Amino acid sequence: MNKRIVAGMLFTTVVCMTLGGCGFTADKENVKNSGAVESVMPGAEVSTEMTERDAEADNGVVQLKVWSEEDNFDMLNQMIDSFEQKYAGQAKFEITLEQNADSDTKDILLGDIHNGADVFPFADDQLSAMVAAGALYPVPNAEEVKSANLEESVSAASIHDILYAYPMTADNGYFLYYDKNVLSDEDVQTMDGMLEALNAAGKSFSMELNSGWYLYTFFGNTGLEFGINDDGVTNYCNWNATDGAIKGVDVAQAILNITTNPAFISQPDGDFITGVQNGTLGAGISGVWNAISVREAWGDNYGAVKLPTYTVAGQQVQQVQMSSFTGYKMMGVNAYSKYPEWAAKLADWLTNEENQTIRFEERNQGPSNTNAAASDAVKQVPAIQAVIAQSEFGKLQRVGNSYWDACSAFSDTMAAGNPSGQDLQEIMDTLVEGITASAAK
Repeated sequence: MNKRIVAGMLFTTVVCMTLGGCGFTADKENVKNSGAVESVMPGAEVSTEMTERDAEADNGVVQLKVWSEEDNFDMLNQMIDSFEQKYAGQAKFEITLEQNADSDTKDILLGDIHNGADVFPFADDQLSAMVAAGALYPVPNAEEVKSANLEESVSAASIHDILYAYPMTADNGYFLYYDKNVLSDEDVQTMDGMLEALNAAGKSFSMELNSGWYLYTFFGNTGLEFGINDDGVTNYCNWNATDGAIKGVDVAQAILNITTNPAFISQPDGDFITGVQNGTLGAGISGVWNAISVREAWGDNYGAVKLPTYTVAGQQVQQVQMSSFTGYKMMGVNAYSKYPEWAAKLADWLTNEENQTIRFEERNQGPSNTNAAASDAVKQVPAIQAVIAQSEFGKLQRVGNSYWDACSAFSDTMAAGNPSGQDLQEIMDTLVEGITASAAK
């Protein structure tokens, strides 16, 4: 197979023997309930015929474009090679890898869906918007895919029990990294104990406080409520509650107690590794994407565990387990793909047990495939075990857009130590007003 880089893209051309039928019919119930997808594939039999006609119009070549972050190109080439070998003799392929950040998939795809990739990876928080826009081709072999993957990853890839994407990883969450040369296993059980030990060692603790993704850690297990409404756009939230065992102001004060500690640093997740490498940090909240860099910097002293508890003085002083948003990555198929069946076959192949194992071995990505996740090798990786342990205290991220800016403004005030001395109830009321704002506002 010839490979070359042209205009910033890596082209992989796979030439097989003859063009045959796809043999990958769509699940009719999925099609019936998929809205805009019907305009692309009015029925399973028709879509197969369309694929054959389109291939003939392209001189018998099935052309597919795959989006990927560039770091994964070499790995994906291996997977595409094996895909070609699997379907040798059934079609001629021209498969193109094009660089695209996973975090940008939704925005780029919905901005120009007809020129978007046929197959693309994305995080679960982008699923709702893409389904609402009719951008995703429902998984044809849904029951087979469901049975092969962890239940939580399947739920993350589904809307109203319809599977819209192929689960790929189960590690897109966060947890606590720590330097065992600085902190003991006991120190990292509580935020108070950890900050005390770090101060004594002249080290710091880092987290990206002004991101709503990480801010959720302080509210998720307090009994206060937050989530997305049935409209799929707006949020409900009572983080400013004035009754109950833990009130909104109790959490706000607890956050201030942490952010004003000399050992605490609020900084972007991207700066976390810099602090690990230059020796200023002894601990921090991040995810598996930094596992290799942390291991290289801390060596045998690299530790990873669930998030600690923190002290909240509500009706009584108590320790609250820090929560998290759990996250999963998946592979989607463009509903407007010229070759939806072959795109679905490729997405299915790129996320099967064998290739999820390759992702783990080469990129240290935690598998969603049940068999791959249960391997002894996966069990030996502290970061993956930490994200699994933390998931017990987490919640699948389903939030409306108004959440993010409101959390950033609140967190900036908290990180600065509430310098104006604003009343905490007023601060919490403003936060909730922003989180629950309608799109029109």
